[in-house]
Amino acid sequence: MRSLTRRLLTAVALTASLGVALAACGGKTETASADDMSLGNPNAKVTVVEYASASCIHCGRWNNEVFPDFKKKYIDTGRVNYVYREFLTEPVQVASASFLMARCAGKDKYFSVLDSVYRAQEEMFTTGDYRGVLLRVAQSAGMDEAQFTACVTDEKALKALNARVEKYQADAKITGTPTFIINGKKAGGEDGGEQSMAQLDAAIAAAEAAAK
Repeated sequence: MRSLTRRLLTAVALTASLGVALAACGGKTETASADDMSLGNPNAKVTVVEYASASCIHCGRWNNEVFPDFKKKYIDTGRVNYVYREFLTEPVQVASASFLMARCAGKDKYFSVLDSVYRAQEEMFTTGDYRGVLLRVAQSAGMDEAQFTACVTDEKALKALNARVEKYQADAKITGTPTFIINGKKAGGEDGGEQSMAQLDAAIAAAEAAAK
């Protein structure tokens, strides 16, 4: 456990050395790339991009309380292409390890792993047992402890994650999470932030009308 802790701290140091300015929980890049994780209809008239962090409690709350209805209404019906873009917020080691783990689990399990992390946030932050909780999530996705350790300490994967975050900051001017971009327009105006289902309904309806 101490070894993994040291290696995770090394990952944090690497993040800092790459110059990633990490925003506290608190542009326009619509086309999904090979690095993006997405759900829904890639040919939909509306693309909803969420910039979020696995360690952001606001992102966790949105995932737990709003996303299920959003998915049922817009993703499962093919009305939107939903693109999830990873961002890093404190505690950085939790966010980075969660994302690396979710990607190691594979694209078919990525969102279910991330959902498990969000639903375990309160336990992690209350107990401080980040490693134990994340290991349990990894095991539920079919990974053993050795695979989990190798995954969350993969410096090449971490560098790629940091590069994506830097690009989002530079290209889309993302400074906090969650941020939703709907057909190039930030939901909630300049303040962005969590969006209720009603707010998303209105924004998506406007985007659909404009796309006709």
